[in-house]
Amino acid sequence: MIAVDPTDSASLLAAFGALGVLVVTFAESGLLVVGFFLPGDTLLFPAGVLCAASARHVPRLELWQVLVCAAVGAVAGAQVGYLLGRHGGRPLLARTSSRRVRAAVARAERLLARYGYGKALVIGRFVPMVRTVLHPAAGALGVPVRTFTCWQCVGGLLWSQSLVLAGYLLGSSVAHVDAYLLPLVAALLALSLLPLLAEAHRTRKRPR
Repeated sequence: MIAVDPTDSASLLAAFGALGVLVVTFAESGLLVVGFFLPGDTLLFPAGVLCAASARHVPRLELWQVLVCAAVGAVAGAQVGYLLGRHGGRPLLARTSSRRVRAAVARAERLLARYGYGKALVIGRFVPMVRTVLHPAAGALGVPVRTFTCWQCVGGLLWSQSLVLAGYLLGSSVAHVDAYLLPLVAALLALSLLPLLAEAHRTRKRPR
């Protein structure tokens, strides 16, 4: 029996391959609380690296399968999250007692107000935690269905495909790069947290 850690990208890829990419991107793109603790950026990039790894590497992933699964999971998950927010409204977002979830909801609302629907839905995809609550928040705030669907597809495809392809290009150009997956994932996680740190710094400097 294989023990699977749902928060660990290597464990998920080893157990489920491309299917794991689909499930995680689906959950992280719109399922509150559940998707909040799953790897997103730190799953897509290593998946791309493993697609370029040698045939002897386990797990062996096919690039086209990972790209398709990442795209389907990102787009479908966001649409489900939007529908949950649209029908559940603000009580759905306020039901959780998690301080991190509430803070992410507040960031998502500020993002929508500051940049408008289109830019916010694209930019928010690249911000950890925010992308999980952004789509339910958009539904609760009454973003038009057509506008949301168009821009979330653009953001979802840009986010999912760019990370997988970046990992694939690195894996293709650097020999045995798959041996350094853990440091790469750690570096990617640190980079993905920079927008959150910048936002926290701006909030702290803002006059009360």
